Amino acid sequence: MSTTARADIHIDASRDRLWAALTDPDTIARYLFGSRVTTEWTKGSPIVYRGEWEGEPYEDKGTILEIVPGERLVTSYYSPLSGKPDIPDSYQNVSYLLADDGDGTRVTITQDGCADEAEAERSSGNWRMVLDSLKSVVEHG
Repeated sequence: MSTTARADIHIDASRDRLWAALTDPDTIARYLFGSRVTTEWTKGSPIVYRGEWEGEPYEDKGTILEIVPGERLVTSYYSPLSGKPDIPDSYQNVSYLLADDGDGTRVTITQDGCADEAEAERSSGNWRMVLDSLKSVVEHG
């Protein structure tokens, strides 16, 4: 049975401003552990994340499954660091959802396909760190 990781946060910024932060490679590197993202930001295009984790270079990858500017970005995601083989069953879906929330925006990230509750909780914790960084970058520059 697969379990879903989830994290969300309120950010004092418009959905347009947050969308720009979610799709600008220089901004992404500031809140996503220094990852450099390469993609064409169109449905079906590959998306690649390159960086360094604990001193080791990595290259994670996936495909953009759905893209609705200002509202929703859904990608498949695979990391060789997972130790799983690069086969379709090893890919997870990661969704970034933006919704109006008072004077700002609620950003929700979900990641499906976690092996168990422990993995879901670890992933949720990582996404909470990403969202805290995103909030700081967007609200304070």
